[in-house]
Amino acid sequence: MDTTPAGLLSGLDVFVGGPIQHAILAGGFAGDLQDAITTAITTAKENGANIFSAHVVEKFGADTASFTPEQVSVRDFRWMRKCDVFVPVLPLLEDGVLRRTDGTHVELGWATALGRPIVLITKQPFVESASHLLKGLHRVGAVQAIDFDAFTEKPSLLVDAVLSATERQREAVGASLVA
Repeated sequence: MDTTPAGLLSGLDVFVGGPIQHAILAGGFAGDLQDAITTAITTAKENGANIFSAHVVEKFGADTASFTPEQVSVRDFRWMRKCDVFVPVLPLLEDGVLRRTDGTHVELGWATALGRPIVLITKQPFVESASHLLKGLHRVGAVQAIDFDAFTEKPSLLVDAVLSATERQREAVGASLVA
């Protein structure tokens, strides 16, 4: 009989995103990004969360070509509608510029429009190459940011941020029901 506690994130659907297309390199998937996404997925899973991840489904780019744009769009939008929180990982390239990730930015728009809280893992403060919309997203959506390096050193920061983000969402829903 398993007597292990369910975990702090038990019952939460966590959508972990980040670059795929522009992270598939000649030698394979970008290693630092794969490590960070794997850490985010593992940390959330170990704490009881249910994970949605194109990186897992597409085997970090190895199976990406097996999916059509229509399949990816429908799948990821379905995940966004179902998730409790969106966790995009936005790494920097060696030159300090954000790695290109068109799909993740579309997902950030979906998350904001659908009222999903976002826990963004990226360099803080935002690098110069980050767009105004990314830098200002917290003004129109429930966005928390975790510094990429701090996260890689202490993955439990993700658990704390997801708990905070989803609690804030519950409070906002409760307040709107009372009003």
